[in-house]
Amino acid sequence: MRAYLDFLRVTYAARLLGGTLLGRLPNGMAMFAIVLHIRAEGGGYALAGTLGAVFGLAMAAGQPILGRTMDRYGQPRVLLPAAWLSAAGFGLIALNGGGPLPVTVGAVILAGFATPPLEAGLRALWNRVLPGPAQIKTAYALDAAAQEILFTVGPLFVVAAAVVNTEVALLLTGALGVAGTLVITTSPPSRTWKGEPRAADWAGPLRSSGLRVLLLGLACAGIALGVYAVAATAYAERAHDDLAHGILLAAMSGGALAGGLVYGARSWPGDDHQRFPWLMAALAVGYLPLVWAPGLPVMSVLAFVSGLFLAPMLACSFTLVDELAPAGTVTEAFAWVVAAVGVGGAVGSAAAGLGQELAGVPGAFAAAAIGGLLALATCLAGTRLLTPPVDSWRVPPNPPP
Repeated sequence: MRAYLDFLRVTYAARLLGGTLLGRLPNGMAMFAIVLHIRAEGGGYALAGTLGAVFGLAMAAGQPILGRTMDRYGQPRVLLPAAWLSAAGFGLIALNGGGPLPVTVGAVILAGFATPPLEAGLRALWNRVLPGPAQIKTAYALDAAAQEILFTVGPLFVVAAAVVNTEVALLLTGALGVAGTLVITTSPPSRTWKGEPRAADWAGPLRSSGLRVLLLGLACAGIALGVYAVAATAYAERAHDDLAHGILLAAMSGGALAGGLVYGARSWPGDDHQRFPWLMAALAVGYLPLVWAPGLPVMSVLAFVSGLFLAPMLACSFTLVDELAPAGTVTEAFAWVVAAVGVGGAVGSAAAGLGQELAGVPGAFAAAAIGGLLALATCLAGTRLLTPPVDSWRVPPNPPP
């Protein structure tokens, strides 16, 4: 019987992680697909970039709202309608073509706001599927490492679909979101999951001061991540090498994947709230040499190193979210993580552009270093608040299926 239950847990875990990665591919595709489509329809870079930012901000706004709704009504009732609405938004962008701009803006907002909170939903399920904190922490590390693949593979899907036309790229983006959501919502853990009873408080998880500090730190780390894509583009233009942008992004993602796999492969000494500032410090230090912006061979190594502590930092933050979030708010709390990183990324994109104008490529990468240092300063200032309450690992309110 024990062997059978272990087999079920492994099967459920693989299905949930695989389905979530499939459904989150649009996160790595959407902005690129929107920008390509607007450019193909004759829109300028300013309009294309603005619409991409609108999508990101709409998604950041929608995740906590959908997460709170999931805590109250379960996963399938929220995830499936959201996935179909988001796909409808992408379809409307494709069908509208170069039509009225307000229609395009509305479709972009719909596609972003209704993006199903699969990340938050998955992390809320690990407590049910896996037997204990050690296995959950490993799952968080694998989750954080695997999601780096999305931002490498996603744009490749867009490029392949855009060979036909950019409308196909948009429709594929929406369809993948629906497909991944169906994999998740038809699984027993998702269908039977119920949120814990929660206090009647409008602030939800934000009433936790430790969680607020954590979210602010992650938003600052998001600034560094948002800087990276813009700064890598500026680097490629300066080097007159179209491949440099992709190489730097792949190198950073490869570093994050390697770091996540190493971090998840073993247990580490100390508590998570004590380890988190050290991981954030290592991440911040990794961004500093990028300001040098040397030739591509050396820069690729620096990009790899800059990603090494990203997945471990995120995995540690996921554990802290689970420990700091008040009962009944765990899905919304994880959705706030997505929102915080997303808002930070939008700020980082703007900061990179300003830095590039003021000081060229080194100025663009300097914005990433500043974001990393701000994240570290936030964590150090709020170290005491990051300490979770005793016995914070909660027993799931309903037994594993």
